[in-house]
Amino acid sequence: MQAIISTGKPSGSITPPASKSLMQRACAAALLHTGKTIINNPGISDDDKAALNIIQQFGAHVRHSKDYVEITSHGINPISDSINCHESGLSARLFIPIAALYHQQLTITGEGSLLSRPMDVFGEIFPSVGVSILSNHNLLPITIKGPLHPQNISIDGSLSSQFLTGLLFAYAFAAKEVVTITVSNLNSKPYIDLTLDVLRKFGKNITNDNYKTFTIHPQPALHDDIEITIEADWSAASNFVIANAIAGGIDIKNLNQSSQQADSAVLQVVTNERKSFSFDATDCPDLIPVLTIYSGTCDGISTISGINRLIHKESNRITSTTALLDKLGVEFELGENTIKITGVQQFKSCVVDSNNDHRIAMAAAIAALYADGDITINHAEAVAKSYPGFFKDLTALGVKCNLNYE
Repeated sequence: MQAIISTGKPSGSITPPASKSLMQRACAAALLHTGKTIINNPGISDDDKAALNIIQQFGAHVRHSKDYVEITSHGINPISDSINCHESGLSARLFIPIAALYHQQLTITGEGSLLSRPMDVFGEIFPSVGVSILSNHNLLPITIKGPLHPQNISIDGSLSSQFLTGLLFAYAFAAKEVVTITVSNLNSKPYIDLTLDVLRKFGKNITNDNYKTFTIHPQPALHDDIEITIEADWSAASNFVIANAIAGGIDIKNLNQSSQQADSAVLQVVTNERKSFSFDATDCPDLIPVLTIYSGTCDGISTISGINRLIHKESNRITSTTALLDKLGVEFELGENTIKITGVQQFKSCVVDSNNDHRIAMAAAIAALYADGDITINHAEAVAKSYPGFFKDLTALGVKCNLNYE
């Protein structure tokens, strides 16, 4: 799909979609919980659909209603010996340790860019917890055979907190005695807070010492029905927070201002005065593409650090983000782990490619609000990964979006 976005003055209100980070975690917990789970305000993004499909591959029954999803599970009972995680990096790293709880051989695979995203941590950890593993040079597909027996382990958290999230889910539901996961160089700590919060809702007790050691305290299994509501997604909302700072006129509904979601940090940076800033995005790398757009509208030179975490995303986001800035006529300077961006009076009209990356597609669309003409986005359908209604919401605000599906 090609999207042609015209510059304009937005006006009105939007309600962001449900948090896909919370939705995928809720699906994992619902699979491991013996009984019924009601998920209110469920997500409908491609990643959310992937998580629901995965738990059905593991044997859970999913019933859809208008405002909620009802999940019934009796544990891990895969319907085949292969689990497809589609193109969701979080789901893959979340469900691989869960798959390792099963006593038979399973192959975990995926599609598209997921096949190039590293899974190194599992190859290092699984042999020490009783799980055999055969991988494609630390990439999917991965074949494993459990069951996983929780032991005290140490892991490196520098690549992604998603590995720790998956291990915490598996340990929380499988541990028979107190065990500890020690983590070095942990990034994206707010996402671990989300993980711990979801596990608490399912009766699990994990304590941590300054995000360096996580102690799992075994708890009796709950068999009561559990109900959980998914709050609005700050990653999606950040696009409109920045759009409002650039062009004004936007009211964003249903945001939890005290959310543990990492991307709520956008509020620490964005002001309508659009002054240059310095920001460490190590814990919230998904903000970087649209933050670079915002910085391009600011007076002076802004510095964003933590960009090395962009390499293994849906695209190499260092490359795709800087390519977007270049097309827009924005000067930037790359450092070892930073990007410095000099604000301009107006972006250039241009044709850009999303590189099949939802964050790049949305950032380019927001850039159109500050451009001297149309911004044309090729492969704009990528927004469906996290925000299927993005262009619909942008149009509802009065921004002209010409979508070509040929």
